[in-house]
Amino acid sequence: MDVKKIIHVDMDAFYASVEQMDNPELRGKPLAVGGKSDRGVVAAASYEARKYGVRSAMPGKIAALKCPHLIFIKPRFERYKEISTQIRSIFLEYTDLVEPLSLDEAFLDVTIAKKGKPSATLIAKEIRDRIKSEVGLNASAGISYNKFLAKVASDLNKPNGQAVILPAEAESFLERLPIEKFYGVGEKTADKMKKFGIYTGHHLKQFSLQFLVKHFGKAGVHYHDIVRGIHLSEVKPDRIRKSISAENTFMKDLDGLEPIRMALEPILQDLKRRIERVEAKGRTITLKIKYNDFTVQTRSKSLTSFIPEEKYAEMIEELLNQAPIKQPVRLLGLGISNLNLSENQDYQLKIEYTDF
Repeated sequence: MDVKKIIHVDMDAFYASVEQMDNPELRGKPLAVGGKSDRGVVAAASYEARKYGVRSAMPGKIAALKCPHLIFIKPRFERYKEISTQIRSIFLEYTDLVEPLSLDEAFLDVTIAKKGKPSATLIAKEIRDRIKSEVGLNASAGISYNKFLAKVASDLNKPNGQAVILPAEAESFLERLPIEKFYGVGEKTADKMKKFGIYTGHHLKQFSLQFLVKHFGKAGVHYHDIVRGIHLSEVKPDRIRKSISAENTFMKDLDGLEPIRMALEPILQDLKRRIERVEAKGRTITLKIKYNDFTVQTRSKSLTSFIPEEKYAEMIEELLNQAPIKQPVRLLGLGISNLNLSENQDYQLKIEYTDF
């Protein structure tokens, strides 16, 4: 099997960096893109703000407590999309196999590159240099033989750096990697793994596929494979977008229907913004509920025509009343599917040496 050369490019603090680039007075200052109100959420934080513990997806009120002199800026998604399009045009000069994950990150398959040197490492460096000179922003990159490892590598030397994980190094690297650094292992999953004594890839590798599936469901197959350097997903340009969703994990479990209703309101507003951003319509609305025992339930309702925005709240209330909610809730999510979009508008492998 031919060894692929995959690059993951991830813009550094993208939204916040755009704001600092456009407004020099904000440079060097702790900045949060998002809202400070009771229901506000940080969409992105500058590196100056991250020093105080401010992170994306953090409630604005908590961010303000962590950094009292934090500057809040309202998001300008049209501007971010404009910059993202400019960056993507650079990617497409090197390969047609570009898979955007969001406005600020993408996978590139440069196994057969359109231009530049045959080394994926040198191509990644050239792309990052061009983004800096032509756009004015810093980007980090990861290079490896599959998407998972490239994604992990892009986080190793942030900000404004890059790293490569060679095929021959992959398994030993993954064995040393802290479990929370594995792409796809969130904070809650990492906590659950640590209860089984899984703190690193080495520990994860000791558990059988059967055990992982039993305790982590379908994701157990993913965890079993990735710690062995196995990830066969191809870089897929123009991915068909199947749904748009928004969710929130709560610091304190919600108990009772009224707190759940209140918590769903900002999630719905976030979902509406995402739908508006890509000019989407959908026929199905889904409510996701994760209980305090980590079990997940989804409830869906569909119409034969596209759902008008004014009907979202009514349909969500119907989903809430489909069945009693008898356990405390740790996460809520809302999603729209059966979309009118045809393309994403946002956005065991043989290991051998190759020239990265």
